[in-house]
Amino acid sequence: MNHPVLSALIPVVLLVALGYVAGRARWIRAEATKDLSSRVFVVLTPALMFRTMSSVHVQQLNFRPLAAYFLAVFALFVATLLLQGFNRRAAVLALAATFSNTVMIGIALIGLAYGAAGLVILLTLVSLHALVLLTAGTVVLELAVARDAAAGRGGARHMLATVLSAVRNTVIHPVPLPIIAGLLFAQTGWAIPEVVDKPVQWLGNAFGPLALLLVGVTLAGSGVGAQLRGALGVALVKNLVQPALVALLGTLLGLTGLPLLVMVVTAALPIGANVFLFSQRYAVAEELVTASVIVSNALALVTLPLVMLLAGWL
Repeated sequence: MNHPVLSALIPVVLLVALGYVAGRARWIRAEATKDLSSRVFVVLTPALMFRTMSSVHVQQLNFRPLAAYFLAVFALFVATLLLQGFNRRAAVLALAATFSNTVMIGIALIGLAYGAAGLVILLTLVSLHALVLLTAGTVVLELAVARDAAAGRGGARHMLATVLSAVRNTVIHPVPLPIIAGLLFAQTGWAIPEVVDKPVQWLGNAFGPLALLLVGVTLAGSGVGAQLRGALGVALVKNLVQPALVALLGTLLGLTGLPLLVMVVTAALPIGANVFLFSQRYAVAEELVTASVIVSNALALVTLPLVMLLAGWL
């Protein structure tokens, strides 16, 4: 039980399992899941994002190890869009194939396995992970929504108007807006007053457990079986292809030692619950994403130790 992979993953599995039981027992009805996920998205997510970014000082970040990580992420993201087409489904699947559970699993795993030095490297990535990936996902999703809305009005909307609408909806959004606000606040050098910070911290801490419970509730109403093949494909890309690509690009960029090791292992983390909330908010690929989160976390019990072993030879 003291193995770092088990210590990090088992709480996640237990929370999803509890949500599944609650869904099957009708303690949380499937009809309420969308409302709950919407509240998580618009209340808990901004609190978590703002507080995370409110202590990030850009000048202190070491961007070199992040280059390999984000190059690999964007290669997979763009490849998914090219294969699936430019639409909401493709954007959500691109997020699923690239968005790691860096907080709930990553911090515990890297801290246990590589100590404080590894944790510093991970937290540098965490400070930008959501900002880069969720903002990119939001931009693509809002562009797709704007394009669909223009087509639904019976004609092609002027491209500039479509882009402006998407940009407006991207900025005034529960994810990018608090990230940008938190990052700007951090540059002032001020600290959040404790009377404000404490409730914001509580809200942020509630995000992960509640999101995972909702994954389990949704699973109880849909099941993995019908989506197993697609979910397995997404999970294999996330758990194995992404870390392999990070290892390749990191080596080409001259990364070695602990920075490369932490980036590769982080890339091998299972899909984060944020992707599930995006699929719920935009009402697209909900069952597939739910199944992918489950399969990715289950596979991680095998793939994470494998990646950690192989990465140790880099």
